[in-house]
Amino acid sequence: MQIIDIDSIDDERVAAYTNLTELQLRNRLEPQKGIFIAESPKVIDRALAAGREPLSLLVERPWLEGMADTFAFIDAHWGPDVPVFVASPDHLRQLTGYRLHRGALAAMRRWPLPSVVEVTTHAKRIAVLENIVDHTNVGAIMRSAAALDVDAVLVTPSCADPLYRRAVRVSMGTVFQVPWTRIGGDDTHYWPWQGLKELHDLGFTTAAMALDDDSISLDELVRRLHLPMGAPDAVDRLALIFGTEGDGLSHHTIAQSDLTVRIPMSHGVDSLNVAASSAVAFYSTRVRQN
Repeated sequence: MQIIDIDSIDDERVAAYTNLTELQLRNRLEPQKGIFIAESPKVIDRALAAGREPLSLLVERPWLEGMADTFAFIDAHWGPDVPVFVASPDHLRQLTGYRLHRGALAAMRRWPLPSVVEVTTHAKRIAVLENIVDHTNVGAIMRSAAALDVDAVLVTPSCADPLYRRAVRVSMGTVFQVPWTRIGGDDTHYWPWQGLKELHDLGFTTAAMALDDDSISLDELVRRLHLPMGAPDAVDRLALIFGTEGDGLSHHTIAQSDLTVRIPMSHGVDSLNVAASSAVAFYSTRVRQN
C-alpha cells in the first residue's frame, strides 16, 4: 500500500470522498462504471472478499495499525500501488462532513450489473424492490435477504441505489453477498409492465405484498409453497414484490401480479415498515430444513 498523509481538506486526491454527491460519483467521476464508497473496515473487507476493486482508502490515523490485514489482502490481490490516505479525526470530520465512528472509507469501482436471467438462473425465491427511495430501507432489506437466504434481489429503475454509502453501511456489506441487479436498467418505463412479464416468462409466481380486497394471507402463501408440484395452487419459484414507503406498490403492479399477499396483523395495525415487512415475508417463506 502507499500510505499518504493528508494535511489539507482541499487535496484533490481525496475529492471522491468530499466534493461529489453519490449520484455524481456514479455518473461523473467514473463515467464508464462509476465508483461507490464503502464505510467501516468490516464493510470494506466484505467488498474486497467479493472481488470489488479498491481505488483508494481514507483512514483515520488511529485505525491504521488495526487494518494491516486489509492492506495485506489488497496488496496480494490488486498490487502495492493502491493509495491509503491518512488524516486525523478532525481532518476527516472536515473532509466528510461527519464524524466517522469506524475509522475508514474506501472508494471502490462499480461493476457492470448482471442481467436478470444471470442473477435468477438458479433462484427459487427472489425479492423485487419497487421504487423504494429510503437508502436505510434498501440496506436493511439487503441485510435481511442475506440472513434469510433470499436467492436474489431486483431493484426497479426508480429504486434507490443499493451502493449508496448509507445503504451499503446499513446492509453491513451484505449488498456484496446477495446477487442483485436493476431490472430494466435505467428505463423507467420497463417496470412494471415489461418487468413483470419477464419474471413470468422466467417461471416466477409474482406476489405483490399489499393490502387489497383480493389479497391472501402470508400463511396461505406459505401453504402453497409447500404443496406438491402439480397441485393447482402450488408455487414453485416465488418473486416477493415490495413497494415504496408511504404509497406502497403501484396499482399496475398489484393488478398484474399473480397474487396479492398481506401479513396478518393485530391491534388495528394495518401495515409495517417495508424493511420490517420484508423480513417477516423472507422468514415465513424460507426453505425449511427437515
